[in-house]
Amino acid sequence: MGRLFGTDGVRGLANGSVTAELALDLAVSAARVLGSAVAAAASRSRAVVGRDPRASGDFLEAAVVAGLASAGVDVLRLGVVPTPAVAYLTGTCRADFGVMLSASHNPMADNGIKFFAAGGHKLEDSLEDAIEDHLGSAWKRPVGDAVGRVTDLDDALQRYADHLREAAPTPLTGLRVVLDCADGAASLVAPDVFASLGAEVVAIHASPDGLNINEGCGSTHLQPLRAAVVQTGADAGFAFDGDADRVLAADAAGRDVDGDQLLAILALSMDAVGALPGHRVVATVMSNLGLLLAMRAAGLDVLLADVGDRYVLEMMRDHRIALGGEQSGHLILGDHATTGDGILAALTVAARMASTGTPLAELAGVVERLPQVLVNVAGVDKTRAAADPELADAVARAERELGDGGRVLLRPSGTEPLIRVMVEARSRDEATRVAEQLAGVVRRRLAL
Repeated sequence: MGRLFGTDGVRGLANGSVTAELALDLAVSAARVLGSAVAAAASRSRAVVGRDPRASGDFLEAAVVAGLASAGVDVLRLGVVPTPAVAYLTGTCRADFGVMLSASHNPMADNGIKFFAAGGHKLEDSLEDAIEDHLGSAWKRPVGDAVGRVTDLDDALQRYADHLREAAPTPLTGLRVVLDCADGAASLVAPDVFASLGAEVVAIHASPDGLNINEGCGSTHLQPLRAAVVQTGADAGFAFDGDADRVLAADAAGRDVDGDQLLAILALSMDAVGALPGHRVVATVMSNLGLLLAMRAAGLDVLLADVGDRYVLEMMRDHRIALGGEQSGHLILGDHATTGDGILAALTVAARMASTGTPLAELAGVVERLPQVLVNVAGVDKTRAAADPELADAVARAERELGDGGRVLLRPSGTEPLIRVMVEARSRDEATRVAEQLAGVVRRRLAL
């Protein structure tokens, strides 16, 4: 059996692989692992629990809350909130850990369970492994007054909204923005916060019914956002995913603005006011070379983390860096958040537009995106890739051929027997040619 936890918690088909029984067992195990220090101090541990609007969130929330309370944990139930709200409230409520029920950008039928440690930080691999190891093991159940109590935190969304308003750098007066809330958790907070800061808001896909989350909308389906921005004459549009921990955008002409470009806008605006210590930012190995070149031209250093916002955050913490993000739109503003926060990132970008009077297209134009081609080579022994001399020679030749105008990256998949071959070049034809050449070498040398 493979590792239960993926790069962002436990995720799968709700009531298929992600069952009420699994949710209850994970909650009990998490209580034993994450609440152990508090329990040892003879005081009861506390957890916050939130979810996105998926229909399956009803029974999974009930299972998690039951598991935690049965293990002696007091629960603050947040209801439907964005993932970054759970992270924020884990810290401000001084909870020992937090639980979010969401499958992020996945289709409605999926759901997931992710945990936050004290302070609102995502768990280290070792803690996830410990939770998994405790599943199904014997434990002493508390009884009597030792069982946990459950309380609804009725003002959870208000607390998070107030936090967003306080973190926004400037008012948004004069801006018209379209917000695609993916019929997810952003629907309940993003339009109100933008409007309260002075923006004229056009909200689309902001009526969640438990079944329509991410359905043809949000950050994975940008066409509705593009069309709405153009039709309403908006200055910009922002599209969130189902749990609002990431965001992508469209400029006034309806052109896409990806996470790399948003990261560049944030980096330059923060650096301009001295809020980027060390003039450094964290991106990932899959970030477009255009971002790296733009940051270099601006005198900023870019550290590259593995793919996944948890790894971006780890590098930010290890090197005391205030900003990091991914091309997919996970953007972490470390002075205000401990995880990716799509609404906060969108507010900060919009504030830059409002304060400078600069259109989003011009701000995003600092990054000239190079064509990027990704080829997944399946049915190979990924463990031999690093030690194969012929493959290493092929990669070196490709890098020499591309020079400063291109880049090569080979990444073994974390969950499948395949290798991802990514090539960037000055033209798509050149990137495709080099990627296919390298993919051929991988197939020939590493076939199972």
